Order: sequence, then C-alpha cells, then structure tokens
Amino acid sequence: MTQPASPPRYGTGKVPTAAPPPAWRALAGRADVRTLSLLGVLAALIVIGGVTKPDEFLDTRNLQLVLTQASVIGVVTVGMTFVITSGGIDLSVGAIVALASVWATTVATQDFGFAGILFTAVIVGVGCGLVNGLLVAYGGMVPFIATLAMLASARGLALQITGGRTQIVTVDSVLGLGERDAYVLGIPPLVLVFAVVTVIGWLVLNRTTFGRRTVAVGGNAEAARLAGIDVRRQRLYLYLLSGLCCGIAAFLLIILSGSGQNTNGNLYELDAIAAAIIGGTLLTGGRGTITGSVLGVLIFTTITDIFALNNLQSDVQQIAKGAIIVAAVLVQRRTANTT
Repeated sequence: MTQPASPPRYGTGKVPTAAPPPAWRALAGRADVRTLSLLGVLAALIVIGGVTKPDEFLDTRNLQLVLTQASVIGVVTVGMTFVITSGGIDLSVGAIVALASVWATTVATQDFGFAGILFTAVIVGVGCGLVNGLLVAYGGMVPFIATLAMLASARGLALQITGGRTQIVTVDSVLGLGERDAYVLGIPPLVLVFAVVTVIGWLVLNRTTFGRRTVAVGGNAEAARLAGIDVRRQRLYLYLLSGLCCGIAAFLLIILSGSGQNTNGNLYELDAIAAAIIGGTLLTGGRGTITGSVLGVLIFTTITDIFALNNLQSDVQQIAKGAIIVAAVLVQRRTANTT
C-alpha cells in the first residue's frame, strides 16, 4: 500500500485568506455613517424650513441668527462632550453660565472694561469647574450628585448677586461685537469663536495624548489606571475644561443679550447632553465625537428656529426634542449590541 504524498515543504496546504480589516477602519466607517446621517437630518430640516417659511427661514439674517444662537450652547457642548466621553456628566453647565454672566456684568467688573468682563466670566467658569473636578476626582463623589449640588449653588449665588434684576452691559467694546458692523465676511464674531473652539476641541480629542487618555478613562477607568494614566487628575482636567467652555459661553451670551441675568443658561445642561448623545458620544463613556456634537447642536437650533417661525408651541418643540433623544439612545444601544 502506497503512502500518501507529503505536502511540499514550502507550503502549508491551506488556502490563504485575506487579513481582516483593522479595527480603526471599522470604527471610522461607522463614524462616517453617523456623520452622514446627521448631515442628512440637518439637510431635511433645512428643506422643511425652506418649504414652510421660504422667505423668513432662508433669509441671510435668519441663518446668521441660527448660527449665533447655536454658538453659545455649542461651546458648552464641546466641553460636555469631553466629560461624557470620560464616563462623567456635568449637570451644572447652565448654572455656571448664569453665574459667570452675572458676575461678569456687575458694576464693579464693568469698570475694568472688556478685559474685566472676559476675564471674570472665564475665571468664574474655571473656578466652578475646579470645584466639580475636586469633588468628583478627589472627593469620590458621583458626578451626578457633585454637579447637581453645583447647579443649585451656582443658581442660588447668581440670584443673590442680581437680586432678581437684569444687569445691563454698558461697555461699548463688548456690545459692539454683537453689531453687524463687527461681522467678518458676513459671519458674526460669536460664530467665529464657536468655530475656533470646535476645531481646537476636535484636535485635542482626536490628535493628542489628552484625548486618548479621555477615551481610555471612559472606556475602562481601571485598565487606564493600570496603564499608567492618572485617572483622578485626568477627570479634574476634564471638569476644568468644561468650566472653561462655560465661561467662554457666558461671555458670548453677554455679547448676544447685552446683559447678565440669573436665568441665563436655563436647561443648557439638557441641550448640551442631548446634542452630544445624538451626535454619537456614548453616554456610558469611551467614545466621543466633536463633529457629531456640533451637528447635534445645529439640528436642535434649527428645530427651534423652524418652530418659532411657524408659531408652534414650545411644548411641542420639547416633545420633538425628547423623541429625538430617545431615538438616538436606541440607535446607540443597537449599534453597541451589533459591534
């Protein structure tokens, strides 16, 4: 009986198979799908606005107004995206914006002019972020509880400073930034600031060690610690960043409204969280996208504008926002279960 011939030494006898695509390419593909989906929703809203109120919605001034209104909450959302990506939450952003805006518009602060208002708004925002960061990172408090306490405290302090009254800004150099004469190539200064913050936020999250550490902490804090990342310090920095964004947003709001009020920033925390979630940032942490968050802000702002132009009630608007949030979370869960 003859023995079967042995396979050649130079081969294994197995049919070569193509190597699986790298994980980053699959993630990039899903990110592109999410971005294109958000762009499609935004385009659909623009079509709806153009059909229902063509003269008003497509007017240049209205589009400038939409972008200007999106700028304030957009800056807050950039900071919120970092916090949520790390697995945290910040419920105090709206109250911090209110406190920073009223503190920066007191008579004593306005005596220092443009620089005094800007510096005060930013330093108050960073100070509140520092308190949040210390409580969460080093105090061991749950982010929900720590920032909820800051929400109540900042709102109360803002009310105490103003006494329930509106503080009017009298500094011409600040008010001038809200005038059409200050527009650059038809673009309001507030939109330019928002664009700069967005670009910097994207670069930091996607192209720096700080961004990679943020994603790592949100994905698995214990694994990040074992890998040599100072998790507590990273979380402190993230809440400082969120506070900084709130301070910048407060200054933009002062320019937009020409005043400081203790009611400023009302429900900003919900709008920022919602924009980040529908943009693709994972609520449980480990994944974040600045581009998606910005598109989420534009979608919500466009919805608000369309509702206002068509004289629809605000309660219907809130219902629509709630439905969008629920749909976004369900899509996230479905995506997570299939990956």
